[in-house]
Amino acid sequence: MASICSVLPALLCKFPAIDESTIRLARKAVDDSFKGFVRSYGNAIDTVVQPLQWFLNYLESLFVSSPWVVILALMIAVVYFSSRNINVTIGTALSMIAIGLVGLWNDTMITLAMVTVCTLISILIGIPIGILMARSDRVQAFVNPILDVMQTMPSFVYLIPVVMIFGIGKVPGLIAVVIYAVPPMIRLTNLGIRLVDKEVLEAADAFGSSTWQKLKNVQMPLALPTIMAGINQTIMMSLAMVVVASMIGVGGLGKNVLQAIANQFFTVGFLNGFALVGIAIIFDRTSQAFGKRLQKHSEVIHG
Repeated sequence: MASICSVLPALLCKFPAIDESTIRLARKAVDDSFKGFVRSYGNAIDTVVQPLQWFLNYLESLFVSSPWVVILALMIAVVYFSSRNINVTIGTALSMIAIGLVGLWNDTMITLAMVTVCTLISILIGIPIGILMARSDRVQAFVNPILDVMQTMPSFVYLIPVVMIFGIGKVPGLIAVVIYAVPPMIRLTNLGIRLVDKEVLEAADAFGSSTWQKLKNVQMPLALPTIMAGINQTIMMSLAMVVVASMIGVGGLGKNVLQAIANQFFTVGFLNGFALVGIAIIFDRTSQAFGKRLQKHSEVIHG
């Protein structure tokens, strides 16, 4: 190869990279801009995210301080009435009892609070954006590349700008988890509304329905099974991101897994991983069963 390069121009043998001094200046300019932005608007950012901190702390305190019997009974009731599946309900009860027996009840409640808040925020953000995308091809063309970046960027990279702007703690972790978990919510809301049968929409138009009435009474009910699939994916991605977010201060099972990795505690890591898998299976089976019920319900109504 060296002999080939001896007869070729240097430009064709050595990649024409930007020199290090220019890269250093560009990097310094970006970092200084970030730091200047945080110095100027740090207090305003803290004020904006304060309600998230209160909500998360309240839910975490509620889950942790409530008697385990009450939490377990509520979970069983929610799972049963959502899935109407006795096997899923029994599996939920056995999984939560097993988690409690190995001393991970409180950490599981902290993780549940985090996943609950992240899922609610993702739904609040994802459904309106998905509706806008379904209504406008231009909005879809603008948002799709952003979602592609959000879904392909390595999860660790999310932590860098979040930590620079918000610092370390629960709320920055929550924001990182939401950024990671919201794309499927947006995509599947958009897809569900776009897949609604045009003949049904024409029938709604024929009866004089307004745009809001069509959305509320026709499109959203018919798209609900697909939207439920989006919620399912959002929950799964939130649980997956909880371990990564523990690096910037999120507690619960993710923090235990991180400590187990750092200290090579195999049993601790395995038990906490088992607890995360147990929660993931409970959410997955329940939301899937609920989605199937919605699907059957809409098929019965609309033939």
